[in-house]
Amino acid sequence: MDIIIVGGGKVGSALAEELCNEHNITIIDQNENRIASLINEFDCMGIVGNCLQTSILAEANVEKANIFIAVTSSDEVNVLSCLIAKKMKARHCIARVRSPEFDKQLVFMREELGISMMVNPDYNAANEIAKVLRYPEAINIESFAKGRVDLAEIRITSGSILENIALSQLSRRLRLDVLICAVQRGDEIIIPNGNFVLHAGDKIHMTASHSALVKFFKSISAAYREKRVKSAVLIGGGRVGYHLAKQLIEMGVKIKIIEIDRKRCEELSERLKKGSIICGDGTNHDLLKEEHVYDYDAVVTLTGIDEENILLSLLAKNNGVEKVVTKVNRMTLMQLSDTLNLDSIISPKSITVSQILQYVRAKQNSQGNNITTLYRLVNDKLEAIEFVVREHKDYVDVPLKKLKIGNGILIASIVRGNELIVPKGDDCIKVNDSVVVVTTKKGFDDLKEIFA
Repeated sequence: MDIIIVGGGKVGSALAEELCNEHNITIIDQNENRIASLINEFDCMGIVGNCLQTSILAEANVEKANIFIAVTSSDEVNVLSCLIAKKMKARHCIARVRSPEFDKQLVFMREELGISMMVNPDYNAANEIAKVLRYPEAINIESFAKGRVDLAEIRITSGSILENIALSQLSRRLRLDVLICAVQRGDEIIIPNGNFVLHAGDKIHMTASHSALVKFFKSISAAYREKRVKSAVLIGGGRVGYHLAKQLIEMGVKIKIIEIDRKRCEELSERLKKGSIICGDGTNHDLLKEEHVYDYDAVVTLTGIDEENILLSLLAKNNGVEKVVTKVNRMTLMQLSDTLNLDSIISPKSITVSQILQYVRAKQNSQGNNITTLYRLVNDKLEAIEFVVREHKDYVDVPLKKLKIGNGILIASIVRGNELIVPKGDDCIKVNDSVVVVTTKKGFDDLKEIFA
């Protein structure tokens, strides 16, 4: 497909890196050095100029663009450039917006103005954090098949009932349809078989339905109900903090926000009907102790400085806070989760890239590619891919035990209508199934490629 990306910053460059091998990418940015760097690094075209000028868009052949993606630092520029591109015959337009004022206009923007998708990094980051806080024992949770399948990442602690258990015994012991599809042990990523034995310190990636996941957490932790997050401190009251506070209040969670800017505190007090707003420096250890921050069930660090968030998270963890979530803006810092033993790291930029890529793959799928969702996990060492089987193939209606699947690959789940199937040897893949595959290999474009 022909794709135009407006804005060559962190998100724009990450999108270019992901898409340049499969699509014709053109990047527009006003920074000449940035464009030169992107052209040298990726197989793409670059144009230096203002994306609001029709001459620049015409130079980028916007009329032939399958997808136009605007991810500059300005909401208004992103929206307006999409409107101009749509008027110049671009097929699908995506705008990144941050202002909460746009939230109420999403339907109007889509139906009346023709903007196909609007991505709010702060709102989506708040959603991801809220999801993690619903399951305190999970490090991360992703969804497939329109929410019918959850892929959860969990660390096995010493004394857990999962410690020293072989995977072949797991379903029998827990009496649940869950599948452990990948294990991270140190720096090694393993696609396990039934004889694999779990150890304390392992990070497991498992697929299950939402209800089975809840039952799983209850089964592995007698204290599950007590571990539920009932109170949380948000250090930083910016846009992510506001969206998250609203969701946590709706969940019945007692919240406290610590924000250094007095004017912002006043805004939050007006917008949020419940919760405690403290005007103060969230990096002040004396203030944190005075506000009994370490007595809360969860601490979420949301300041605008990554290093502050990381240090505050380590401080909260060392002072006994059960669940700590860290926001980082630089996607390169995601790998610190393992190095520093942090609970969960959330990157709004990374979430934005992931959502836009899912939309692009959905459009690509309509042109013959059957990938609908792809997540890269464990610092890109592991991929979880959702395929849709749209026509009869050699592997359709054949029991899985008769198919030869390549090394480092596991079929993690099959979704058939509203039914989630945890695959076993006698199960078959059928037309219209959604199939989730977990693999340590890269480059799969079609489900048939996983079969040796």
